[in-house]
Amino acid sequence: MTRTRALACAGAAAYLLVVGLLVGGAPRASGTVHGVGALLAVSLLAGLVRWAPLTALAVTLFGSTAVVAGRPSAAGDSLEASYQGQFLAFLAVDLVLGFIVATCARRASMVAVAVSAAVQLLVIGGFAHGDGVTVNVVIGLLALTASCMAGLLSRERREHAVALRAQEVAEAVTAERLRIARELHDMVAHSIGIIAIQAGVAGRVIQTQPTEAREALRAIEATSRETLSGLRRTLVSLRQADRAGTASQRSPLAPAPGLADVERLAAATEDAGVRVDVRRSGEQRAVPADIDLSAYRIVQEALTNVVRHAGTGHCRVAIDYGDEELSVEVLDDGRGGTAHGSPHGFGIIGMRERVGLLGGHLSTGPRPEGGFRVAARLPLPAPVGSLVDTR
Repeated sequence: MTRTRALACAGAAAYLLVVGLLVGGAPRASGTVHGVGALLAVSLLAGLVRWAPLTALAVTLFGSTAVVAGRPSAAGDSLEASYQGQFLAFLAVDLVLGFIVATCARRASMVAVAVSAAVQLLVIGGFAHGDGVTVNVVIGLLALTASCMAGLLSRERREHAVALRAQEVAEAVTAERLRIARELHDMVAHSIGIIAIQAGVAGRVIQTQPTEAREALRAIEATSRETLSGLRRTLVSLRQADRAGTASQRSPLAPAPGLADVERLAAATEDAGVRVDVRRSGEQRAVPADIDLSAYRIVQEALTNVVRHAGTGHCRVAIDYGDEELSVEVLDDGRGGTAHGSPHGFGIIGMRERVGLLGGHLSTGPRPEGGFRVAARLPLPAPVGSLVDTR
């Protein structure tokens, strides 16, 4: 900061020195020469303009006024050269004024414009000759207006860019919050549903069938540990944005679930009392991670709804690897649409959001023959090489 101020002050001193040379060292040069000199000399104030623009404007007004007012009329100096000198000298002021309008507060900009206009009009009116007063005043006002308009356009573009950036950040935050909400809902709702059912089973048979109760408690323990692991993975992924944490401080995380884990999910659902028949068709292959996770979460949420709402002991999961899309379908023969589409839940909403983000299509609703159907179609990129080992 000290160096910046020093350079700005040095530039201001150099500018005043140049103005002094123009006025005192070349008094008989034409007005055009003086105007061009004043216009070029304003480049010395670049540092001061960025550091203290209002001060730079005051220095420029002083220098331009000195160039116009301090130069005696040269022999043979035409009115045209005199007018050009006045215009070019105050054009330097207009350049600084445009920067102030573009960057400073609106109140400060209005004061700067008013002061600059008043000084220019007074100087032009005092040193113009005859009919040239009106012309010079009009030209000066037009130049001042043009610089202010350029500054306003620059300000509006910058403010618009800032607003767009803020909107993008807000949309990104909202999208991330929705993603986290979907992950937590899909993960926790399924696990808590199974835990609740297993706890009920254990409570009913703990006196008469201790072996069954023990198995239910083991299932509760396993499901709880898996849920805690998933929650920990989600929370750690959120904290990874904090650069204060180093990689050595992070524990290794389990990979995100995918379609390869559907059989394990079916086994956990079967422990909750619903037998799941998993059928795969098509050329089974690796799919992108976002599609793999979304398809798994759709199956997980659909099975959660079957366990909690369908009132049936059987359902079917069909996974079809097509050439252009991955199809996932969950069918049950339970009570149908009485509870699956509850307006108070977020399961189907979350599924629709996942499918929509991937450009796919989701269909949910009761089946004509009874039960409920969840079907999702997710577009696939060009097939990737390696096959999934389903042994």
